[in-house]
Amino acid sequence: MSLLSVNNLSCIKRDRILFEELGFAMQPGELLHVQGPNGAGKTSLLRLLVGLSLPDSGTILWRGEDVRRTSGLYQSELCYFGHKLGVNLALSAIDNLRFWCRMQGLPAGQDLYPLLEILGLVGLEELPAGQLSAGQQRRIALARFWLKSCPLWVLDEPFTALDRQAVKLLKSRLAAHLQNQGIIIMTSHQSLDFPMPVRELHLEYRL
Repeated sequence: MSLLSVNNLSCIKRDRILFEELGFAMQPGELLHVQGPNGAGKTSLLRLLVGLSLPDSGTILWRGEDVRRTSGLYQSELCYFGHKLGVNLALSAIDNLRFWCRMQGLPAGQDLYPLLEILGLVGLEELPAGQLSAGQQRRIALARFWLKSCPLWVLDEPFTALDRQAVKLLKSRLAAHLQNQGIIIMTSHQSLDFPMPVRELHLEYRL
């Protein structure tokens, strides 16, 4: 049985069918690269997968159960990175991560400074996030993939505004997750040069 199974999924926005009868299944250790032009429904698909939107038809199964009936188990086993970073610009990087840890039921008292150093934010930990660059704010949000241990990662254009070093760091983290039998579903305009096979899902823009 596949860990994640998408069956006959359809999505309609403003009377336009983005996609219909979409289906795929994911096994541990697999990465699905969702591709397509702007407006094809890439972000809409990811929002459906993480439960931020409801499909017009079809089902999403996690461990064989409809995700709408798993009583929060599914959400506890995924980590999502979307266009909205979920970073409070008035809080510092360290306080943003402490708050996120509390929201996720993770130890909020853990030492987060070594992680922020790894992410290239050394010396910026106590500054309000609003004073940081777009790329630095995204590094704060991406820290959740070092903090939360869960099998499913869903990321929407995670490399945007990141410099070359940060892209390399994130790709290394993604590759390690796959090697640990995690699942990744993501969009990216960049090529994904991972050492393991990458599956592709192409969405077309439909009038």
